[in-house]
Amino acid sequence: MDTFLWVIVPYICLTVFVVGHFWRYRYDKFGWTTRSSQLYEDRLLRWGSPLFHFGLLAVFLGHVMGLGVPKSWTEAVGVSEGLYHFLAVSVGAVAGFGTVVGMAILIYRRRTVGPVFSATTKMDKTMYAVLATVILLGLANTVFANIFAHYDYREGVSIWFRGIFRFQLHPELMAEAPITFQLHGLAAMLLFALWPFTRLVHVFSAPLGYLTRPYIVYRSRDTQLGTHRPRPGWDRTR
Repeated sequence: MDTFLWVIVPYICLTVFVVGHFWRYRYDKFGWTTRSSQLYEDRLLRWGSPLFHFGLLAVFLGHVMGLGVPKSWTEAVGVSEGLYHFLAVSVGAVAGFGTVVGMAILIYRRRTVGPVFSATTKMDKTMYAVLATVILLGLANTVFANIFAHYDYREGVSIWFRGIFRFQLHPELMAEAPITFQLHGLAAMLLFALWPFTRLVHVFSAPLGYLTRPYIVYRSRDTQLGTHRPRPGWDRTR
């Protein structure tokens, strides 16, 4: 079971993630969008969207540091274990709390604003449920595991995670991790498998075409700037 959960499942989810994005971009370019609902309501969106997106960006950078950077590297540059965990708990808790608050506002808006709720698909609801599970479990791990359980995920989860990309997984490390870390990892893998089929694909969209597209020419409707003064009646056509 450990091999299935922590070796086979990660590669299945990553394969679906990569192939799914290729398929979505190839056959559903018009659907590659967030389906913005700003026209329906913008008061709650002005608060919820920045909190959620900037908080999630900070959470992502924290995961890059915690999972992607080996413990020996941070110690080599003078970051002690105590300082690292202090930053992980303090900054991680603030970022996680901001993300949760922003997500709660967005979900409340989507549920209570009629036009926005009508534009919500079943896949949107599934995505929000899985995303909320991942974020809440991650916040619980950041606060409780670092303060009360004192589990050093950089000696376990991080090594397992980096092994995915080196094809040197250590499933026994995840099997020994606290249950909240295991559930967080499984929920995150499920989210990656769902990603290509949801509005989350907009994360990989960038308006690079704006740099090379032709200018849009606007013509004045001022009669004094036209090619000729308008005459009564219809203009003659040929």
